[in-house]
Amino acid sequence: MQLIQNTTDLSAYLADDEAVDHHHPLVRETAARLAEGVADSYAYARAAFAFVRDTIPHSADAGDLRVTWRASDVLAQRTGICYAKAHALAALLRAEDIPTALCYQRLAHDDGSGHAVHGLVAVRFHGAWHRQDPRGNKPGVDAQFSLDGERLAWMPDPASGEVDYPLLYAAPHPRVLDALKTAPDRPSLWKTLPDAL
Repeated sequence: MQLIQNTTDLSAYLADDEAVDHHHPLVRETAARLAEGVADSYAYARAAFAFVRDTIPHSADAGDLRVTWRASDVLAQRTGICYAKAHALAALLRAEDIPTALCYQRLAHDDGSGHAVHGLVAVRFHGAWHRQDPRGNKPGVDAQFSLDGERLAWMPDPASGEVDYPLLYAAPHPRVLDALKTAPDRPSLWKTLPDAL
C-alpha cells in the first residue's frame, strides 16, 4: 500500500501538540532513559516501540476502565487503547527527532457486530514510511517493529469491509481525538469509537 502524507511539510511529523505532547517532562525523561546506550535512531525506535507495546497494557486487555489520550498521561497512568498508545509512541519518537505519523485501519469487531477504527503509527527511515502497531500483543496478536515488511497486529480483509487507510496524519484524526476526550470511561468510549474515517 502506498502511504500518503496529509501534509508535504515533514516537520509537521515532528511537532508537539495537545495529544503528542513530546515536550512534556515525563515524555522527555522517558525518551532520555530509553536512549541511554542505544547505538542509533533505529535502535532507539525499536526500544521505544517495545516499551510502549510491552509495558503499557492495552486498557481493554487489562480491564482498565480509564481513558487516556495525551501521551504524557498514557505514560503516567500506564494504560490506553490503541490510539492512546500510538500517541505515546509518536511522542517518544518525535522527542528524539524521528518523524512519526498517526495512521489508521478500519477493522471488524471480533463478534461481527460492526467495525471500529484502529490506530497505528508510521515512522520515517531511509526516505520511506513504515507502519508499526504498538497496541500490545496477546494470543493471536504478534506485532513486531519492522522496517522490512509490516508486522502489524492485524491485516484488513476487504471482503469483510475492513480497510487500510493510506493517509499519514501529523496530528490525531479529529474524530478519534473527540471520542477519546469526551468519554468518561472505556465502556462509554466503546459506544462512541468511530467506525470509519
